Amino acid sequence: MTQYPHMLAPLDLGFTTLKNRVLMGSMHTGLEETKDWNRVAEFYADRARGGVALMVTGGIGPNLEGSVLPGAAMMTTDEDVANHSVVTDRVHEAGGKIAMQILHAGRYAYGPKCVAPSPVKSPISPFPPTELDEEGIEKQISDIVNAAVLAQKAGYDGVEIMGSEGYFLNQFLVTHTNKRDDRWGGSYENRMRLPIEVVRRTREAVGTDFIIIYRLSMIDLVPNGSTHDEVVQLAVEIEKAGATILNTGIGWHEARIPTIATSVPRAAFAWVTKKLMGKVGIPIITSNRINTPEVAEDVLSTGCADMVSMARPMLADADFVIKAERGEGAKIAPCIACNQACLDHTFGGKLTSCLVNPRACHETELVISPAETIKSVAIVGAGPAGLSTAITAAERGHKVTLFDRADEIGGQLNMAKQVPGKEEFWGLVDWYRAMVADLGIDLQLGREIGAKDLGDFDEVVIATGVLPRDPEIPGQDRDNVLSYIDVLRGKAPVGKRVAVIGAGGIGFDVSEYLAHDGTSPAEDLPLWMKEWGVSDPAENRAGLAPEGPQPHAPARQITLLQRKAEKHGKRLGKTTGWIHRAALKMKDVQFVGGVNYERIDEAGLHVSFGEAREKPTLIEADTIVLCAGQLSERSLADALEAEGVSPHVIGGAEVAAELDAKRAINQGVRLAAAL
Repeated sequence: MTQYPHMLAPLDLGFTTLKNRVLMGSMHTGLEETKDWNRVAEFYADRARGGVALMVTGGIGPNLEGSVLPGAAMMTTDEDVANHSVVTDRVHEAGGKIAMQILHAGRYAYGPKCVAPSPVKSPISPFPPTELDEEGIEKQISDIVNAAVLAQKAGYDGVEIMGSEGYFLNQFLVTHTNKRDDRWGGSYENRMRLPIEVVRRTREAVGTDFIIIYRLSMIDLVPNGSTHDEVVQLAVEIEKAGATILNTGIGWHEARIPTIATSVPRAAFAWVTKKLMGKVGIPIITSNRINTPEVAEDVLSTGCADMVSMARPMLADADFVIKAERGEGAKIAPCIACNQACLDHTFGGKLTSCLVNPRACHETELVISPAETIKSVAIVGAGPAGLSTAITAAERGHKVTLFDRADEIGGQLNMAKQVPGKEEFWGLVDWYRAMVADLGIDLQLGREIGAKDLGDFDEVVIATGVLPRDPEIPGQDRDNVLSYIDVLRGKAPVGKRVAVIGAGGIGFDVSEYLAHDGTSPAEDLPLWMKEWGVSDPAENRAGLAPEGPQPHAPARQITLLQRKAEKHGKRLGKTTGWIHRAALKMKDVQFVGGVNYERIDEAGLHVSFGEAREKPTLIEADTIVLCAGQLSERSLADALEAEGVSPHVIGGAEVAAELDAKRAINQGVRLAAAL
C-alpha cells in the first residue's frame, strides 16, 4: 500500500494514460540554447527514468518576435524538428512522456521586435512593444499553431500553450495591457478571443490524440487583472476549444508579491485552483511551492486539483517520484525554493542548475560513477560543503569519515533555518542526516580534530567553514554588542532598539529574524496573505486586497547599516533580493548606507558619513549586532600543509564569500566525483 495513493494514481486522458499525477512543470534552463541536444535529452530522460508522468520543456518561441530573448530556442523549422526529436526519442526510451511549451512572450520579450495587444511597455523590460494590427495577430496565431504542428512532428506527446504569468496571451485578457477597441479588445468576450482561437486552431491542426495543456492565469496579482468569474469563463471556453488539461499559472512576472520563493508557504495557491474544480470537465493541475510527496498528496486528496506540477523539485532530485513509490521519501533531496541556482541563473543569463543538486542540467559532464579504487576519506566540517562531499564520495563507494566539532550536522544551515521564511532549511538538514545514515558514513560529532588525527587517511578534505570578520570598532567588546552567531543561536537577549552592522545576506537574515515575533508567515497561509495583500479573486479583482499589505507590527526598531553607499541588498539574489528588501521595509527597518563606524558606547552606535567622516550621528540602540563579513577558517588546513600534507580545501574554508551554500555544495560534489 503506497503512502501517496492520490499522487501515484494514473490519470486517464482518453487517448492516453499518465502513469501518475505528477507533472514536471516548465523551467527555463538554458539547455536548449546550448545547441547540445544530447545534453538536453539526458536532462529530460533522467527525470523520465525518475518516474515523472509528464514533463513540460522550457518555453520554446513560435517566432522571433515572441521569443523571450534574442537567441532563445524556437520551433520554426525542420532543423528544429530534428533537434527536438533527439530529446523526445530519449524520453520515450526512458518510459516518459513530454510536452513542449510554446511560449510567446509578448511585451516581456527582451528585444526591440517585441509585440503586444497595445503599446504598453513592461516595467521589467526596456523595450516598448509594437501594437499588433489584424494581420499581425493572424501571424502570431499561425506561428503558434505551426510550432504545435512541428512539435508533434518532432515526437512530442503534446504542447503546453503558455497563457499565464503575464505573457502574450495573458496580455490580451486584461485591461492592464489591452487598450484596444476592436474585436480583440474592449469587452471580456473580445479580450479572451485570442487564447480561445489559438487553442481551437491548434486542436484542428494536431488532431484528437495529442495533449494540449493550457496554462491559465488563475490569479494575476497585478492591477486591473482578471476576476475569478472571468477565469472560470475563459476556462470553460478553453475546454470547448479543445484543451486536454488546464495548468495553473500564478501571478505576472511584474507582480510585487512573491509566488515561488522560499518565504511563500507550501502549496500557497492550491486554494485558487480548487475554486475552479468542478467548473470544467477536463483535469486541472495546481502548482507553486509543492515540494514533497506529502504536500502533493494533501493537495490532491483534499480536492484542490487532479494533478500537481512540480518544477524545481525535479531539479533537486530527478528520482523524486520513484523514491516516493519506494517509500523512500526521506531520501528525496528537497527543493528549498532558494532560487539561487535556478531562477537567479536564468535571469542572469547562466545555465540553470540547483543549489541542492549541482548535477541538475549538468548530467552529461558531472557524472557520479563507482570509484575504481576505494579510498578512506576524512572530511572535517559537516556543513553543506563537507556533507555534499561525504554523501557523493560514499555513493561512489569510498569509505568516509565525517568529523565536526559541533554536536549536530549542518553548520551554518542551522542558523539559516531559524530565520522566518527559511524554514525549508530544516528539511535540507534532515535530508543530509538521512543520507549520512543510509550510506553508512562514519559520523563523529563533538570532536576537535588536529593534523595528527588525519595521518591514516588516503584523502583529507577540509570544509571547516568561516569565522566572523572582526570590524575593529572601538567599544565592540561591550555587553551590548553581539555576533550574528549569538543572535541566531538564541544565546543572548536582544533589546528593543537594534543596530545591525553589515547589510549582506547575513545582515538581512538577522534583521528579518529580529523584526519578527510569533508565528512565521511562511508557516501560516492566512497570515502570509494578509502580510502581502493577497485576497480571493472572487472578492477582489486579480486577487489584490484593496487595503494592500498589512504586516504585523515589528518586534523591534531596527537600523540596518553598511559601509557602501549603494542600495541595500544589491548583491542579494536577482529574483529574491526585492522580496527581502520589501519585507524589511514593511517592518519599518531603516536602511542607512555610506557610514563609518566610529565607536560603540552605552547610548548605541556612533557613525559618520563619507571619506571626510562628516555628519557624526548616534544610532540609538540597546543592542548592536555584528554581521560584518567572514574570514576563512583555515587553521587545520594550514597545520596540515605545515606537515607536508596537501588537503583539499573547499567551501568557506577556501573562500569566505558571505554564506555561499551554492558554491560550497557544488565544490563538494565535484571534488567527490573526482576522488
